[in-house]
Amino acid sequence: MAEYLLNTPLSEADVRKLKINDIVRINGIIFGIRDLTQIYMFDQNHEPPVSLEGAALLHTAPSLKKVGDKWEAICVGTTTSTRMDRFSPGLIEKYGARAIIGKSGLLEGSLEAMKRQGAVYLAIVGGAAAVETLQIEEVAAVHWEHLHPEALYEFRVKDFGPLTVAMDSHGNHLYFNVKSEAKRRLPEIYKKLGVA
Repeated sequence: MAEYLLNTPLSEADVRKLKINDIVRINGIIFGIRDLTQIYMFDQNHEPPVSLEGAALLHTAPSLKKVGDKWEAICVGTTTSTRMDRFSPGLIEKYGARAIIGKSGLLEGSLEAMKRQGAVYLAIVGGAAAVETLQIEEVAAVHWEHLHPEALYEFRVKDFGPLTVAMDSHGNHLYFNVKSEAKRRLPEIYKKLGVA
């Protein structure tokens, strides 16, 4: 296990060196997205108003307030990624995203896109919204404001994390490994419990 401090935009070289269980912190811009953001992009054919090349994307629906023409972060937490899996290959292959940050992981199609293009899935601890919010230095922009709280958010962050590499660009998938190990150990557990 290694630890890395990465700056956005991320390069393919940044990502290819990462392996599952490595720890990552990020400086720079992270884009917040959620279901509606991606439906707007992919199902309703709206091109993003900013480049996502090399981007780190955070699955979130933040609580923000607008003061004058600026947005302030009240609470920025992370949401479950799996339900948004269908969009991830497109974010990686069409738009050049290099990292997706969330909870629960993504599926096989996303892992294949990560292998082809050089991208990773970074897991964040659930319930860490208070820490995440403190690591956001500025809400730099809110694109597609009419979609708020599922707009496209541009967060300037410092030492964002710790994030665990849960899916890497070499085809390794931490969630699949844990599931496989649990399945392997299940007969032994049943035996100790006296369950047939």
